[in-house]
Amino acid sequence: MNSIAHIRVRLGITQAVMAKGINVLQGNVSNYEGGQSMPPDVLARLIGHAAPAGSTISHNNVYAPPGGAHGDARRA
Repeated sequence: MNSIAHIRVRLGITQAVMAKGINVLQGNVSNYEGGQSMPPDVLARLIGHAAPAGSTISHNNVYAPPGGAHGDARRA
């Protein structure tokens, strides 16, 4: 599971809910989970979307190099 999928699962939401929360199509979320790079502005919206749910996501959760920080969204 890649970092975006891991974050989504940890948030307990579907691709459709994530897509609506970050203002993209569900197909975009699927593409991000499939390995397409998430643009920085979309990542900023994801960080903002996760915060009210009590989760902290950083750029490193998504953009970390292999073997680095993983996509674990932390509960506050």
